[in-house]
Amino acid sequence: MGRGLLSGRVAVVTGTASGIGAAVVDRFLQEDARVIAVDVAHQGAGRPGVLAVTGDVADAATWRRVADTARTEFGRLDVLHSNAAVVVRAPAHELAESDWDRQIAVNLKAAYLAVGACVALLREGGGAVVLSSSVHALVGLPAHPAYAAAKGGLVSLGRQLAVEYGPEVRVNTVLPGPILTPAWEGIGEEDRRRSVAGTAAARFGRPDEVAAAVTFLACEESSYVTGACLVVDGGWTAVKDSA
Repeated sequence: MGRGLLSGRVAVVTGTASGIGAAVVDRFLQEDARVIAVDVAHQGAGRPGVLAVTGDVADAATWRRVADTARTEFGRLDVLHSNAAVVVRAPAHELAESDWDRQIAVNLKAAYLAVGACVALLREGGGAVVLSSSVHALVGLPAHPAYAAAKGGLVSLGRQLAVEYGPEVRVNTVLPGPILTPAWEGIGEEDRRRSVAGTAAARFGRPDEVAAAVTFLACEESSYVTGACLVVDGGWTAVKDSA
């Protein structure tokens, strides 16, 4: 059960149809927030405390609608969690330019658009921004050039935004590791086994465990944390099996 850590707050969360985004919405609701849930997929019937917006986060028009919705429906915005992501796996020499562009747009440009549209509202109440990056920002893995470039960019962007908009707005970044979400569908058992073996925790992470980290960075318990990166990977980036 929640402790009311976000009581009275209004939050925007993207990539909410499944995985980490859906878990963040659930946790924010437990903490008594009201949520504007944004996803390119239609999210079905609404539920108490959630206002769904269907739209492409890489489109500035979506963000104008989101900001207008926050202002019109709630009169405020306290938390922005930019979480939507897309990945196309291929080495750089085989990756289509359109696939590169789409990954940069959804994974990185969307955060710029989100802040541009929402920062005025966030400044009014002293808000918090949480960006979802990835351990791909820290460690190179085959066949993820655009994804890694975008996620690395989010780390730098988070620091820059913290400087740009402090002290009114805090900005932090989470870097999830191997979290068992629908993104793992179609990935073979051997690759799954190797990923788990590469963690100190010896297991996959759960979306709700990332949601707990996002909630911490979004609430007043992290009031003196800004420009920071929080790795949530079960020790995946800490484990090395060679000297």
